[in-house]
Amino acid sequence: MDRRLLRIGPVRRYAIVLAGSALLAAVLIVTQAVSLATLLAAAAGGRLDRAALVVAAVAVLLRALHAGALTAVAGRAAAGIKAHLREELLDSAARRGPAWLAGRRAGELATLAGRGVDGLDGYLTGYLPQVFLAAFVPLATLGWLALTDLTSAVVVALTLPLIPVFGILVGKATGARTERQWALLGRLGGHFLDTVRGLPTLRAFGRGPSYARRVRATAEAYRAATMRTLRLAFLSALVLELVATVSVALVAVPVGLRLLHGGLSLTAALVVLLLAPEAYLPLRALGTKFHASQEGLAAAAELHAVHLPPSPATTQPRLPPADAAVVLERVEVRYGDVLALRDADLAVEPGDRIALVGPSGGGKSTLLSVVLGFTPPTAGRVLVGGADLAALDLDAWRARLAWLPQRPHLFAGTVADNIRLGAPEVPLADVVAAARAAEADGFVQALPRGYDTDLAEHGLSSGQRQRLAMARAWLRRDAALLLFDEPTARLDPSSEAAVVASAARLAAGRTALLVAHRPALLSIATRTVRVEAGRLTEAHPAVAA
Repeated sequence: MDRRLLRIGPVRRYAIVLAGSALLAAVLIVTQAVSLATLLAAAAGGRLDRAALVVAAVAVLLRALHAGALTAVAGRAAAGIKAHLREELLDSAARRGPAWLAGRRAGELATLAGRGVDGLDGYLTGYLPQVFLAAFVPLATLGWLALTDLTSAVVVALTLPLIPVFGILVGKATGARTERQWALLGRLGGHFLDTVRGLPTLRAFGRGPSYARRVRATAEAYRAATMRTLRLAFLSALVLELVATVSVALVAVPVGLRLLHGGLSLTAALVVLLLAPEAYLPLRALGTKFHASQEGLAAAAELHAVHLPPSPATTQPRLPPADAAVVLERVEVRYGDVLALRDADLAVEPGDRIALVGPSGGGKSTLLSVVLGFTPPTAGRVLVGGADLAALDLDAWRARLAWLPQRPHLFAGTVADNIRLGAPEVPLADVVAAARAAEADGFVQALPRGYDTDLAEHGLSSGQRQRLAMARAWLRRDAALLLFDEPTARLDPSSEAAVVASAARLAAGRTALLVAHRPALLSIATRTVRVEAGRLTEAHPAVAA
């Protein structure tokens, strides 16, 4: 049983329900066996025990209803738990930030959120309920056997541990193989998504067949790992069935001989013969369901590795005024062995429009990521109005910013919904006004359905995407700080001019940090800072990369 899963609220509540269900099942099993034994013993004597018949019928009916109800409850609980885990996965990824996501394969995360979480079905609906049945039912049957026939109870008590011992021995090998199988599945998802995304590039360079062979080889490795795991699962099921069958025989044969010689009553013998298989059955089923749950448990281990608990609730200082200065004090950012920023000092006063120039890879985008709160400094600190940014409410801080990245992401949805991403409640009139300010209204009106065009069905050029992202920034009317990360990269002259003109109007009277590789944006700046090899130096306003 995965103890880390049990720390999750919905799983813990589900486990309490399963414990009560297993206790009820144990009572019904013992009641059914004793009533059936009494009924059969009476029938052998030529009479009908009506009370035993009623009790046996009610017990059988209740067991059937209990099994159906347990299946329904397990399915509903599993759906709720999986939804909770997916929500936690997305929240953890968001808390870790873009810097962490950039180091992960999107295909692996997609596989984890999809197939991985779905793989927990076997654990939640099969294995976990069986764990509680395996804990309660053998103890209940063993206790009643001890009251009925102590000798048989001793035999059962001595042979019962054989099943979990064999199950554990086989389970260790199965767990290792399943972890390898899951790793191969994650790698396959990553390879496949990378190949699909880069298909035009692969075809242009004639590398399509090579990557197809790589995906095929990974798929074949996954198939082989799956078959090895299934082979071991089938063999282990055979071993557990054999152990359980021999154990029941060790109980049944002495009971038959003692009954034949008059050393045991018929009722007691029937109770033993009916309860002995019930004692072994939950443990046998547990071994079978264990294998079905392994892929989900391997995915759960990955979920635990990704999970980042929210910070403890503390009283956060109030955000400083919107016109507060932003100061970087000896900020250092390290990605593994790479030092992206070193001893970075920068004071951004209200009204400053600072152009960050320098060669690619110098640390300009990292600096913006630090100001956004996406990348925490390895050393040093960022002060907003004298307050440490790390201690502030980052969501509230980002609500004051307007960010235009190099490659803005447009989501599946309408043009209007993509523009109002940061202000979902604004009316359409404001969306249109923002698009006009970003010089995007012209091409939007030319789309098949205007602002209601679904971008999942209609592609846009780089310039059009950049202008929609600029319209998002225009909707942040109360943004005190603008962060533009080379918004004119990869644009044609016409699109570049439109974006620069819109940026100039938006930045008027505001504070801004502008990453600029091309001279167009420098006309907006009041100061220029050169960023090279992670170091910041004040430069002449006309200096470019």
